[in-house]
Amino acid sequence: MTLGRRRPAVVPAPAGYAGGPPLSERGWRITVLVLHSVFVVLVTVAVVDTLTSTDGGSRVLLLAALAVLVVAYAAVGAGALAARDHQRSTVYLAVLVAVVAVLAWVFPELLFVMFLAFTSVWFMVGSVRAGLLWTLALGVAGVGGPLFHWTQGSEPLSGPGQTLVGVLFSVAMGLWVTRVLDQSRQRAGLIRELERTRAELAAAHREQGVLAERERMAREVHDTLAQGYTSIVVLAQTVAAQLPGDPEAAAERVALIEEVARENLAEARAMVGALAPVALDAATLVDALGRLADRFGRETGIATRVDVAALGPGDPGLSRAEEIVLLRGAQEALANVRRHASASAVVLRLARVGAGESAQVSVHVEDDGVGFDPAAADGVGLAGLRNRAEQVGGAVDVASAPGQGTRVTVRVPAR
Repeated sequence: MTLGRRRPAVVPAPAGYAGGPPLSERGWRITVLVLHSVFVVLVTVAVVDTLTSTDGGSRVLLLAALAVLVVAYAAVGAGALAARDHQRSTVYLAVLVAVVAVLAWVFPELLFVMFLAFTSVWFMVGSVRAGLLWTLALGVAGVGGPLFHWTQGSEPLSGPGQTLVGVLFSVAMGLWVTRVLDQSRQRAGLIRELERTRAELAAAHREQGVLAERERMAREVHDTLAQGYTSIVVLAQTVAAQLPGDPEAAAERVALIEEVARENLAEARAMVGALAPVALDAATLVDALGRLADRFGRETGIATRVDVAALGPGDPGLSRAEEIVLLRGAQEALANVRRHASASAVVLRLARVGAGESAQVSVHVEDDGVGFDPAAADGVGLAGLRNRAEQVGGAVDVASAPGQGTRVTVRVPAR
């Protein structure tokens, strides 16, 4: 960055500047108020010093110069400072240099106002280059008079020396402050970049959450409502076939249709409320699997039983999320038996193996149907079931071969 292209050394950058303001609005208002107060104090002291230490034409000239400075500050300088208007600041600084030149020529003792002058430069300029030029101009204006008086023997050399020291101090201060505030602007830019990145990440997380929720809803619909509606369709077809010749069997099927429809309705309501499966409401996993097997057997006529001999006594030590995975796994496996297996018997086995951190609880759904090649077929249901199991640290295995039946195993970690 060149000196001519730098932003104001002390004044906060205008809106839209990429580096961002190094001072807050409140901080800037306090700074401006302090500068106003210092101006009033120094000018008042200068007026009192003039009235008590000078007389005649010198007093009139000095008071006139100070009056011009006050009018310029009130009309241009204060507004330029508050509004950060560099064009009006140029007008005021020109008046300030002229007044300093008059004070230095007529009464160098008033050059303590240079403290205010040097400070005003760095609060009003629009670049470091302008700050250096105006500081140099003030230095020349403040040195000319004392040097002339020194040559006449009426002013010690320390006066110009003090002014030159003030110039060097002002330049050093301006460059240091500029560097500090440049770093502040860079940090402000980095903070804004981090905030933008955080907002983008939050948006990405929200989008990912929406997609995950869609996938979850798709799995829930597939594992519950879709299977229920499939059962209703199959039962309705059975009723249509049985109605002419076996009204009692047809009536039983109609009652089963109503039962399935009610369960589907309850599942839909639970899904809307993001609740656990209806089958697990106020029931254990073993009870839920028992009801599932009983209904499947009544719907399909396939001999279905539940085997919990390998589970052991007591609670299986599962969270509700893990129980849901096992129940949904059994539902998906039975749905595949209904659609594809042409089986005559199905067994649901609930087992617990291992101990401690390696303990697992699994559901095995085994049929004696036609079987298939697992490598050649992996439907949406099994893929969704694998995703569901992986979310709780579990896994799904499928063992099958043509003509040898199928065994689907869903495992989850146990506590």
